[in-house]
Amino acid sequence: MKRINLTATFFIFLIHFNLFGQTNGQNTAFTYGEELQFEVSYGWLVLADAKLQVARRPHDQDQRPHYKIDIFGKTKGAATIFGRVNDNWGTYLDIESMLPSLAYRHIEEGNYRKHERVLFDQKKGKARMELYDRENKTLKQVKEYNLPSQVQDIVSGFYFLRSMDLKNLTPGESILIKGFFDKEIYNIKLIYEGTELIETELGMKDTYIFSPQLPKNKLFRGDFPVKVWVTKDQNKIPVKIKANMFLGSLNLDIKSAKGLRNN
Repeated sequence: MKRINLTATFFIFLIHFNLFGQTNGQNTAFTYGEELQFEVSYGWLVLADAKLQVARRPHDQDQRPHYKIDIFGKTKGAATIFGRVNDNWGTYLDIESMLPSLAYRHIEEGNYRKHERVLFDQKKGKARMELYDRENKTLKQVKEYNLPSQVQDIVSGFYFLRSMDLKNLTPGESILIKGFFDKEIYNIKLIYEGTELIETELGMKDTYIFSPQLPKNKLFRGDFPVKVWVTKDQNKIPVKIKANMFLGSLNLDIKSAKGLRNN
């Protein structure tokens, strides 16, 4: 199993799903201290644990209060035979504009290491990427990129989605989305498929279903290989993600949720 396959157990899902919208939202779905725990599996094999966590207090960036949001992914059990993964992806999301000011990645996968920060100037349409050394102590490289418009990063986009009003979507409606990740602008079509009642570790949940149209690749099978189930309540949390691979399928299922804004 290659390193990209291990990362795909959680983060590839988010790359292709969470860059949903480009207009400002008003957040009533999540708050400080929220923590969502997931398990990632491939058939009978449990590959990894993942956690989405909102810091317990606001953090300042550019003298403005932000949500500090982190995603942690870590291999477990037999999956460590293919190489240990211990990743942290994060964002500083402006509380008022719901746009990111800072994104970061700390990647530990086998012997591979990557430490990166991206600072966004949403008003000027600029992104400054800073790449650090293996120990995350010395700045090695700086590059600047032009942004075509306001964008989300890999983590902030999902939380922006949760701030949106999803009730008026109609099945078959498609949305062209824009985000910045790994030096590139992504334009991806997201299809709303309707609703479904599903069983989860949190109980039976009414959910919205979304399918992103992915670029042709050697990892997933079909034009719409990924489906994402998001609760149809005020919290709008993801409870299940399924990706059809060329061999089998990857599943991400919620295991616990605490610190939710709405009871």
